[in-house]
Formats: sequence, C-alpha cells, structure tokens
Amino acid sequence: MRLINWVALAWMAGASALAAQQQSEQGIIVTGQGSVAAAPDMATITLGVTEEAPSAKAAMDRVTEAVAAILAQLDAEGIAASDRQTSRFYLRPVHDRRPVENGAPPEISGYQAGNSVTVKVRDLSNLGAVMDAVLEKGANDFNGIDFGLQDPKDAMAEARRAAVTDATDRARQMAEAAGVELGELLRMTENTTPQPRMFEAARMGAAMDSAIAEGEVEVQAQVSMTFAIAARQ
Repeated sequence: MRLINWVALAWMAGASALAAQQQSEQGIIVTGQGSVAAAPDMATITLGVTEEAPSAKAAMDRVTEAVAAILAQLDAEGIAASDRQTSRFYLRPVHDRRPVENGAPPEISGYQAGNSVTVKVRDLSNLGAVMDAVLEKGANDFNGIDFGLQDPKDAMAEARRAAVTDATDRARQMAEAAGVELGELLRMTENTTPQPRMFEAARMGAAMDSAIAEGEVEVQAQVSMTFAIAARQ
C-alpha cells in the first residue's frame, strides 16, 4: 500500500510540474534576432610545415627545424608566446603507390611528418608581413584565416539589445493581428552562440599584403521571449 501511495504522490508531483510548465508557456512566444557588423581587429591563422623523408627521424628533424625557425620569426615579428599554440602534430608512413603484386601489402617508401601552429595576429597592419616572413622560413601548409574581435563584449551587448527589440516588435505585431492586448513579459532566454562569424570572407592570392580582404565580422544574438495576453480594459 505504501508503494502505491508513493507512486501516486510522484505522479501527482510530476503532473503538477508539467501543468505549471504548460501554463508558463501560454501567451505570445516569439524569437528575436539581432546582429552587429564590426571591423575586425585581430586575425587567427593556422600555418604549419609538412615534410617527407625516407626515415621517420629525418622527416621529424626537418619539421622540427622548420617550425623552430618559424617560431623564432614570430618572436621577431612581436607575436607573443601566448598567442600561438600547436594545433596538430603527426607522423605517418608513406606507402609505395606502385601496383601491388600477388596480394602483398604495399611497401613503406618513407614517412611524412607535420606540425601546425595556430597564431593570433593582433596588429592587422602587420598580417601580410607576418605571413610573408613565415613562408620564407619554411611554412608550406596554410589552413585559412579567421578574422575576429579581441573583445566582442560591446558588440554582443548591442546585438542583444537589437534581438530584444526585434522580439518585442514581433510580439506587438502578433497581438495586434490577433486582436488581443500584449501583456507583461513572462520569460526570456538567450539562444546565442557567442562566436562572431565572418560577414565577408578573407581572400588570399599571390601577394599577401594586397590580397587579404579583412571585410567585417558579424556578431549575432538570439532571444526567445514569452509575453502574457493582457485582459482588455
């Protein structure tokens, strides 16, 4: 009997919670979007070195030597140690591409080693010079450029305000269309992913200084708001 009573109490508690949740969702529910475009003030580049050699040690030695030269050059360019980080490091065999006979496994003809470093460049006027310099020091593997904001806090605050305004305007329009009065705000949640995205992609060509377009970054915010339906006066 006690077990039945406990089950009944648990069911009643769950039903009450569900009813309360459903009640809180009643009203006008809207989602608002806000975005702010801003000029970037930093760039993140991923560069590296890939080398092949007959032996694993030789491949690793070549990569290590080239990366050491690149890091020294980054020091010379004023890039702080905290603004660079190893993002990929690998060593793998290279197999002979000639046709295999009698079902024998392909032979290893050498080894490939690679090391990638992610670098933040906080002075965009120096970006082209930095890329030219690391190329001269042996960087032969680039995985693109991402422009961004060093401190997106102000832009994010502006985007949030725009999102709230957008959601409120939508709610007023819906209330007017339905012939009801917009009531008080019951609930508001943010659905923002706090990561600025490129508004205009970077472009690269032969000459680094003249072939990189910084464009703009777009900071976006999204909010969900629930308004009550007010009683008509």
